[in-house]
Amino acid sequence: MASSRNVARVYLLVGRTVTRTLSTQHRQTTNLPARRLFATSTKNSLQFRLDERTAHSSLDIFKKDTGVIYRMLGLDPSHVQTNPERFRDWAVVFGDGKISSGRHYWEVTVKKSQEFRVGVAEELMSRDDCVGTSSSSWVFGYAQRKWFTMTNNKIVPVSLVGKPDRVGILLDFEAGLLGLVDPERPRIIHAMSSQFKTPLCPAFGLWDGELITHSGMDEPQGLKR
Repeated sequence: MASSRNVARVYLLVGRTVTRTLSTQHRQTTNLPARRLFATSTKNSLQFRLDERTAHSSLDIFKKDTGVIYRMLGLDPSHVQTNPERFRDWAVVFGDGKISSGRHYWEVTVKKSQEFRVGVAEELMSRDDCVGTSSSSWVFGYAQRKWFTMTNNKIVPVSLVGKPDRVGILLDFEAGLLGLVDPERPRIIHAMSSQFKTPLCPAFGLWDGELITHSGMDEPQGLKR
């Protein structure tokens, strides 16, 4: 059996385009009872599109800015409009929604991808980092048929049987909680805990296939108190 260090190395190399020295500081990631997700925050229906200005040159935005597709070769970075908001080394794109309070829910169709990350990141996160490798991003990832959480370069496996065609993301800003949701049941599969202090954006990393986002949704009834 491979050591935990080797397993982490495999996850970290997914989608890597350059060699970088990554932070080893950790931020807490934990399983939480579903009831902990119901803090005092207000509920909102977040509506967002994918922000092409942030998209790495290997990513194409389509379906009226709600979908993203990965191109293995991608565009020559020199042919992409220069933009300080664009991710330079990793296949990442942000949603254009800015979240600084409240409780929000959206979904992502993932059936056409086998390597991706979905979650949130600080609006001003460095465009030289990948979502999950910095202390300013929190994601649920899928690679090699396994789920995991990742923030500040720390990986925690997530127990999940199979891979659903669609997943939900539940964010409670004031409670500092981010949940991965199975919208079919519905239930919270896993939750991450942190303290969010600056505006967040929906964040996506993609290294094959495509993802489709679905926003402006109400939280599933089964997740409410």
